[in-house]
Amino acid sequence: MSEENIINRMAVICQQIHRYNHQYYVLDEPSVPDAEYDRLMRELTTLETEYPQLKLLDSPSQKVGGVALKSFSQVVHQLPMLSLDNVFSAQEWQAFVKRLIDRLNKSQAKATVDFAICAEPKLDGLAVSLRYENGVFVQAATRGDGTVGENITENVRTIKSIPLRLQGTSFPDVLEVRGEVFMPKASFDALNQQAIKKGEKGFANPRNAAAGSLRQLDSKITAKRNLAFYAYGLGFVGVSEDGNGVGENWLATSHYQRLCQIKALGLPMCPEVKLLENATQVEDFYQHILQQRAALSYEIDGTVFKVDDIALQQQLGFVARAPRWATAYKFPAQEELTILEAVDFQVGRTGAITPVARLKPIFVGGVTVSNATLHNQDEIDRLGIQINDTVIIRRAGDVIPQIVSVVVERRPENAEVISFPKVCPVCESAVMKAEGEAVLRCTGGLYCQAQRKEAIKHFASRKALDVDGLGDKLVEQLVDEGLIKTPADLFKLTSLDVSTMARMGQKSADNLIKGLESAKSTTLAKFVYALGIREVGETTAANLAQYFRTFAAIKAANDEQLQQVPDVGVIVAKNIVNFFAQAHNLEVVEELEAIMSWPDIEVKSDDELPLKDQTFVLTGTLSKMGRNEAKAALQALGAKVSGSVSAKTHYLVAGEKAGSKLVKAQDLGVSVLTEDEMIALLNS
Repeated sequence: MSEENIINRMAVICQQIHRYNHQYYVLDEPSVPDAEYDRLMRELTTLETEYPQLKLLDSPSQKVGGVALKSFSQVVHQLPMLSLDNVFSAQEWQAFVKRLIDRLNKSQAKATVDFAICAEPKLDGLAVSLRYENGVFVQAATRGDGTVGENITENVRTIKSIPLRLQGTSFPDVLEVRGEVFMPKASFDALNQQAIKKGEKGFANPRNAAAGSLRQLDSKITAKRNLAFYAYGLGFVGVSEDGNGVGENWLATSHYQRLCQIKALGLPMCPEVKLLENATQVEDFYQHILQQRAALSYEIDGTVFKVDDIALQQQLGFVARAPRWATAYKFPAQEELTILEAVDFQVGRTGAITPVARLKPIFVGGVTVSNATLHNQDEIDRLGIQINDTVIIRRAGDVIPQIVSVVVERRPENAEVISFPKVCPVCESAVMKAEGEAVLRCTGGLYCQAQRKEAIKHFASRKALDVDGLGDKLVEQLVDEGLIKTPADLFKLTSLDVSTMARMGQKSADNLIKGLESAKSTTLAKFVYALGIREVGETTAANLAQYFRTFAAIKAANDEQLQQVPDVGVIVAKNIVNFFAQAHNLEVVEELEAIMSWPDIEVKSDDELPLKDQTFVLTGTLSKMGRNEAKAALQALGAKVSGSVSAKTHYLVAGEKAGSKLVKAQDLGVSVLTEDEMIALLNS
């Protein structure tokens, strides 16, 4: 057989297999039996083994797994891969629609609730971008940070539902298809069953399984995981008049129709995607998908709604790294029944005694939950909960395990009333509850080993003195071995003390001593924050330093003087006065004063504080400056940086994955800045 004949035969077989894959995985309408498919695949692999130099780039044989990768390179997205903001109720959805209408009316686009909506299930998988050049699959990348992702091309080649060559002959020169890679429920169950048989740990949920499979360094492993893909949109599209006969007008003006175009090219589209006539139909779609959730072959955690008209999308634009024209309408957190087996009491840095529920382990919301906070006595009374009760556990916001209620009719005879300790469970000091508070606290202060550890961890933490080489575990070890009892004891440590401890070498010991020496030079604001005075956070510490300018003045201030400081109210002032009234606290503070130093605070003129009296709130991930750096830069110019949005907020700086604070700011009409806009403001 001549080389030309071999190439032609390979091309014919590839074309047939691509068509069969499309019929089987996309249309669910196989036209040939498996035996015929297998025969063609065997013929193709035989030819490719004999003539490897003639293998086609888009050969379907590559879906069985390629050569193991040593590492993942980075891919810069030609168009950013955006994330979505969320709504969690019908009221929040209606507020979202109102914002759309208001913005469209301001931009002189005629808008009513009648604009069409593209509705989709929100797949619980991993977002990827597929790049096709002249119809051939050439690259796949994860979302990453939205700008740069991981190159997972070889692994994505193994996903049977993703074609290596587009269907037909009319397509853009460059087409980036965005979508979700996921693991069907059946595949996930089978994968975990195999892991159990091998004595290995299974995956917590299908999303983790999909993500872990895509990031395998050996694509042969990925090929065995039976991943799937659904397209949900387009990224970069490049067209030229002399390309494949596709010009500027190839793209549909409807988001839904663009999905149909993608499907026509051979890429799968979720069968539950639906075009709604207007926003009033959203709730029905949401409820329908919610009811169908358990019956679907894949995991979802909500629905996604997008303005269908592309022109309206462009007019609405984006907020930070999320589109204004789309949102995820999340489902309520999943709930399960389990048993409250015991209650432990933990002591925090400020002496707060928190009851922690020990639960019979239960799989809920994608993870196995065995603990949940009960907050305080008031919450226990509200729930009417007892040990050995059957309880409903929920992962509130899909993050924090929460006990919702008690199934009283299942209460057993051996149920026990939950009793708070009369003394601290760690140091046996007296406990007390301040007037107007629900929290019980240990009065042992730094004498309490639990508070001692937490106080020292806080003192050395990144936002306080940032002691290099002093992690939480080392603090616990130092306290347990009796080498330190207070923050001041840290500076008495020697390299010999540390190097003789278990798992500590000479180099680590030397590095810690250097870190402690460096930490002796700080700022007054950081020093005040590091002391761990209850309810004195970074902002309050900075305000105290700026107002009083010396530590001696802060120590000597009374309630009335302290309340003159911005953000310091009656309770915070009382906490500060009480802290310095304790003899054991003063003893430690005086030791620290003799060891540490900080520069004098210069009084700045109003000209040097252009952002004075302006309140900023930071939310989301700031990729260029980081939250701490941005906060310091704003405060240096006189701004107040708050942790919550209110009507008095002047600006909200929204980074990546900005959530409820962004929604609240928009509802209140607060000005929203991107990170770049904030940097420009600082520079100006």
